[in-house]
Amino acid sequence: MFLIILSTFVCFTLGGLAVYWLMFKPASAATERLRRMGEADHGVSAPVISAMPTPGDSSMAVLAERVAQPLHRLAPPSAAEAQKLQKQLMQAGHRSPNAPIYFRAIQLLSLVGFPGAVAFMCAVLGRPLMSAVSWILLAFAVGFFLPRYVLRKLIKARQQRVRWGLADALDLMVVSIEAGLGLNAAMIRVGEELKDVHRDISEEFELCNLEIRVGRERDEALRNLAERTGVDDLRSLVAMMIQADRFGTSIARAVRVYADSLRTKRRQRAEQAAQKAAVKLLFPLACFLFPTLFIAILGPAALNLIDTFGKM
Repeated sequence: MFLIILSTFVCFTLGGLAVYWLMFKPASAATERLRRMGEADHGVSAPVISAMPTPGDSSMAVLAERVAQPLHRLAPPSAAEAQKLQKQLMQAGHRSPNAPIYFRAIQLLSLVGFPGAVAFMCAVLGRPLMSAVSWILLAFAVGFFLPRYVLRKLIKARQQRVRWGLADALDLMVVSIEAGLGLNAAMIRVGEELKDVHRDISEEFELCNLEIRVGRERDEALRNLAERTGVDDLRSLVAMMIQADRFGTSIARAVRVYADSLRTKRRQRAEQAAQKAAVKLLFPLACFLFPTLFIAILGPAALNLIDTFGKM
């Protein structure tokens, strides 16, 4: 018991000192000298660095980067893993350059926070040492897998929203193209009209138009649109639009045909989900509804039998 309380106190004390060091750590002398030399080479006067970040700096990004540094040292991600994480965060809707840093910081905090909270609770409740160690290991595993699990859930939820809003976006795009608008203008129109109804697909179309405006090729911007979402239907649409644009065929007719097939596919998915509902209801019915019915129907008869055998 005393060992658990002592270890919990030491963990929380060291954690508080680490947080204080990460937030208020001043810049080292070598970093200060290198920064001044770099600014002197560019002809910029070197101001004095304060211990706290200036208001113009992104203090949250600096703090998250400092928190994520121990995790980078313990398990440094490779270039492929960093690119995969950046892609997953974009598919979840987080496009900030600092999003991977925030995610790594959340991973580290969950790895430290869950075992620390469990150790504190075990110390308060007076659990034995072996039981406390098993619960702490379980909390460590939960803290390790929970951020990835939440990220996958966010990706699936956003892809589902994009998938359900794509059919309406295609119908509006067909109407806009047949009214005389070009493909870029039609995408802008779709993004403006669907901003309140399907916000995710609207943001993706607007971002694709911004890439085209800054000088990126339309084929590359459309491919980036498919990669940012990770939706198979949108990837097929992008391939069809690129092929129609390259060979000079009618984009409006191609989009109309694809919109019809997409609505058929969406109806089939709804029918499939309805067929799965009956199977998914078996477990709740068997565990919660049937025992209640048995108690309500057979309960009075069981009480009568108990009284009868008691009198005998």
